[in-house]
Amino acid sequence: MSIPSSYIGRFAPTPSGYLHFGSLIAALASYLDARAVGGRWLLRMEDLDPPREMAGAQAAILQALEAYGFEWDGQMVRQSERLDVYNSVIDRLLRDGHAYACTCSRKQLEPFNGLYPGFCREAGRAPSGAAIRVRVPDREYGFCDRTQGEYHQRLTREVGDFVIRRRDGLIAYQLAVVLDDAWQGITDIVRGADLLDSTPRQLYLQELVGLARPRYLHVPLIIQPNGHKLGKRYRSPPLQPAEATPLLLRALRALGQTTPCELEDALPTEVLTWAISSWDAKRIPQCRTLPEAQLR
Repeated sequence: MSIPSSYIGRFAPTPSGYLHFGSLIAALASYLDARAVGGRWLLRMEDLDPPREMAGAQAAILQALEAYGFEWDGQMVRQSERLDVYNSVIDRLLRDGHAYACTCSRKQLEPFNGLYPGFCREAGRAPSGAAIRVRVPDREYGFCDRTQGEYHQRLTREVGDFVIRRRDGLIAYQLAVVLDDAWQGITDIVRGADLLDSTPRQLYLQELVGLARPRYLHVPLIIQPNGHKLGKRYRSPPLQPAEATPLLLRALRALGQTTPCELEDALPTEVLTWAISSWDAKRIPQCRTLPEAQLR
């Protein structure tokens, strides 16, 4: 496909822990996809959940990115600085009848396996002290992912009305990411395949708020021998500066890129320079998961 020179990509880590090898793959794919066409690469800290934020994680994330040779354009943005924007959009959706207050407890919703049954949809509850859900239409939302191909979801049957602000006042990821990507002018979103099923909800929010639809590329997740994906929840080992070159090369192989032997003794910046000039997104494996053992 033809990618315009106005390409703007981004990496948006959550400071609930340190970057790990799975984070590196997502960061590397988004970085190379932008730089290979002379595009911009922005950094956004998705710090919307203070109770889950790990002390020192933001600084550690920035240090890891620098140690691995990444350079971002402009100043890093923190979502915690944009709360007024999110809440003003939520207020508008409430006024227009596209969202409503929900007081259902987790215990009430347990039997429905994540599909909201609509108990509060027409209840007319007050927003104060309640979660806010957005009404979803009985329509299918789909897109063509650059790696995963066609993906479709009927929100009413597979998701139901979903939360955009929690009862404790914290803004939900689905809304914040849509508003921030549009505000930053993101043209291409490159991220892990664990977010593939979030995309139809985001497409609907883009339509509801009147925002442009970016292109998407979801890279495979790395699965550990115990069956869990690499992630902070499962205490995956954090990136170490001393391992930058071998881990960058390993991440490139996970993304389907063939690396020359001479790069094994290169500096991280030299690896990235080579990778930018050789990047081919069409080589990314067309699967949602990759066994970690295959990458050693």
